[in-house]
Amino acid sequence: MGKIRIAVLRGGPSGQSILQNLSQNYHAVDILIDKKGVWHHNGTPVLPIDILKHVDAVVVALHGQYEEYGTVQNILETFGIPYTGSDSLGSALGMNKISSKKIFKTHGIKSPYHELADIPGSIEEQAVKIFKSFPLPAVIKPISSGSSVGVSIVRNLEELENGLRKAYQYGDKVLIEEYIQGKEATCGVIDDFRGHEIYPLIPVEICSDNSHICPGNFSQEEKKIIQEMSVLAHKILNLRHYSRSDFIVHPRRGVYMLEVNTLPELTEESLLPKSLTAIGCSLSDFLDHIIKLALRR
Repeated sequence: MGKIRIAVLRGGPSGQSILQNLSQNYHAVDILIDKKGVWHHNGTPVLPIDILKHVDAVVVALHGQYEEYGTVQNILETFGIPYTGSDSLGSALGMNKISSKKIFKTHGIKSPYHELADIPGSIEEQAVKIFKSFPLPAVIKPISSGSSVGVSIVRNLEELENGLRKAYQYGDKVLIEEYIQGKEATCGVIDDFRGHEIYPLIPVEICSDNSHICPGNFSQEEKKIIQEMSVLAHKILNLRHYSRSDFIVHPRRGVYMLEVNTLPELTEESLLPKSLTAIGCSLSDFLDHIIKLALRR
């Protein structure tokens, strides 16, 4: 019996790491998707169906709107190919910060106060209006991009205007969110792992210099809340296989959910693999687990 053929759809740093850590039980098929959405195999452009008909399952190792907003997942679902990570609906829901915030609220998950701005009217007029009505400092971010893409912390009118310009480069709607001072935290979860329906990993603290501490410096109560909220967010957004949620922990106001990452990076230095290392799980074993989940569908 031949090896299971696993296509690795890559376009960012995770792809190479996954290819290097894929178990010898699998035959890896390397597929590069460029920024225009063109698929390449062995350096040659290919149609998705021409390569997908020769594989058993796909590991999605991409990041950004094309991948995390459900576009790739739609293609894979059309051809009936099993794949790792959330489906097209869960991916789109997790990527849209406004939609996910509404769902968080209905399930009692705290997230920062926010307002929405959209493109009609001049940016200068929008900035003045927001400056007069929204307390600063504030966080400006696109509603449908990765956790750090197009994000600005603004403290005055000039920064607010520049933050809007930056965020509008990634879409026609922008989120203005209250800035909460506190420790940054992130926590991954894995489906059907170590006897848990949804297993929470150890929360990681993200420091101001972008270094990471795992386990993070959180109280037992803070750790418990972060893990519970990560599991709940994964469940209520109907995500699957794995996800990673980001938080701010205020010393008095408590834990606030910022957003969920449906396709967190999987390089050796990324946040989720650091959490895996902390519980004694290798990246190779993790990949084997989520591939089996995809094949089990």
